[in-house]
Amino acid sequence: MKPHGVVDLDAFFDVVVEGYNRGTASCSLPADVELARSIIPPATGRQRDFSYIAPELPEFLPAKCVGCMECVTACPDTALLARVAEASTVAGDPSAWSRTKKYADNFETKGQPPGLFRIFVDPTKCKGCAECVDVCGDRAALKMIPKSAEGMARAGRAMEEFYALKETPSRYVLEKSLMDIMLTDRALLYVGGAGSCMGCGEGTAVRMMLAATGFVHGPEGVAIVASTGCNTVFGSTYPFNPYRVAWMNSLFENAPTVAMGVRAAWDLRGWKEKRLWVIGGDGAMNDIGFQSLSRLLMSGMDIKVLVLDTQVYSNTGGQASGSTFVGQATSFTQSGKSEARKEIGLLALMHGNVYVAQTTPAHTNHFYRAVMEANAFPGPALVNVYASCMPEHGIADDMGYHQSKFAVESRAFPLFTYDPRKGDAVSQRLDIKTNPAWDKDWWTRPKTGEVVDWVSWARSERRFAKHFDAAGKGDAALLAAQDERLRNWRRIQELAGVRP
Repeated sequence: MKPHGVVDLDAFFDVVVEGYNRGTASCSLPADVELARSIIPPATGRQRDFSYIAPELPEFLPAKCVGCMECVTACPDTALLARVAEASTVAGDPSAWSRTKKYADNFETKGQPPGLFRIFVDPTKCKGCAECVDVCGDRAALKMIPKSAEGMARAGRAMEEFYALKETPSRYVLEKSLMDIMLTDRALLYVGGAGSCMGCGEGTAVRMMLAATGFVHGPEGVAIVASTGCNTVFGSTYPFNPYRVAWMNSLFENAPTVAMGVRAAWDLRGWKEKRLWVIGGDGAMNDIGFQSLSRLLMSGMDIKVLVLDTQVYSNTGGQASGSTFVGQATSFTQSGKSEARKEIGLLALMHGNVYVAQTTPAHTNHFYRAVMEANAFPGPALVNVYASCMPEHGIADDMGYHQSKFAVESRAFPLFTYDPRKGDAVSQRLDIKTNPAWDKDWWTRPKTGEVVDWVSWARSERRFAKHFDAAGKGDAALLAAQDERLRNWRRIQELAGVRP
C-alpha cells in the first residue's frame, strides 16, 4: 500500500487526464485520496484540446512576416509559438519558414550564419480569438481560415516539428528586442490549456510576467501565490494546470500574507534568489485584500505583486470594484459607478521603498522592463497591469491589445514606473515619458489631428454605452468622468515634476 500523501504522478495523471479528455472521468475514475485532494501537477494543460471551440484557425504566411514576435507575445493561450533556426539546418519545406531582415540579412551582413523564422500554430490551444491577426495588422502575416480536416492535420504535424526542433540558438535572441525572450524554452512557463475566455487580457499578462521572470531566473527560480479570482479559476480547471512553475492558491483577501510566510521560509533555507510573485485582480488587491497588500509593501520583504486590473469583479458576475471607472456600468450599478477609481499604483508608491509600475500587455517593452526591474529590486514591488475583460468591458475577442493601447492614449490608464533607486525625490523616481504627449493634457493623432480624450475611448466599449445618445454624444456624467481622469493624469504629471 502506498504511504499516505505519496503520489506516483506520472501513472496517476495519465489516467486522470485521459479520462477527462474522453469525457468519461465522472464514471471511470475511482474516489481515491489523490482525486479527493485535487492534486494538479505542472503543465498538464499541455494535454488539453480546445480545437472544438472555434470554426477558424490562424494561418501563417511566411513571405509577409518580419519576425516582430508581437503575435506570439499577445496570444493569451500559448497557441502561437516561434523558433529561429540556422538556415543550413532547416529540414522539410523551406517555404514554411520566413527569411527576415532581423534574423537573416542582419546576421549575414556581420558574416554570421543567417537564421530562418517560423510561427507554429497549436490547433489544440487556439480558441479562435484572432487577436494575433489584429496585432499583426497591415503586415498581414497571419489570417484566419476555416478549419478543415486537412488544415488541422497540417497544423498538428507542424507542432510535431516544433517539439522536435532544438531551442533557438542564443545569438538569435536579440537583447534589444525584448519580445524575443519567448523564443527560449525557459521563458515558456505558461503552456496554455487554461479555461480563460477568448482573448483574455489576464492570460496574456500572466504569460508575459512569467516569460520575463523565467528568461532571467529559469523555471525553478519562480513561484506564484494567487488570490482567488479569474486567474485561479482558469488556471486550475481540474485536472488542467497551465503553469510550469510552483503555484498555490489562497483565499481572496490574504495571498500577500501567505506569500510573506513563503518568503520567510525560503529565506531560512537560503533561497533568497528565487522570485516569488503574488497574483490577484483589482478586487483582491484594491478592495478586500488591500490591508494585507499594504502590510506586504511595508514589510520590506522581497516579494513581487502582479495586479490584474480589469476594473471589475469579473469572476463573480461583474460587480463594481474600487478600480472601476466613474460611469462604468456593472452588475449593481447599471447607471454607472459614481465614486472615483482607486489608484492602486499611486497608493503603492506612497508606501515609500517599493518599486511600482503601471503598464499594459500592448506596451511590450515597457511591460517586460517593468517586470525585470521589479525582479531586480531588493524589496517589495507591485506591477499594476491593464487587463482587458471581453465580456465585462463589452469588446470583441480580438481587441485586447488594441483597447489596452487606447486606454493609455486616452489617459484612462497612464503608464509609469516608480523606482526608489533613482533618487530621493518622487519626481526623480517617477517616469511617465512612455505615455504619448506625456507633458500635455491630451494626445493628438499625428495623421488625423484627432484629439484622443477619455470620452473617445469610452465610446469604444459597451460598459459605457448608456452614457451616449444616438449621435454618439456623451452625457454630463461621462464628461464628469473624463474630468476625473484628467485630474488623475495631472496629479501623476505633478508628481513626476512635469507640472509646477
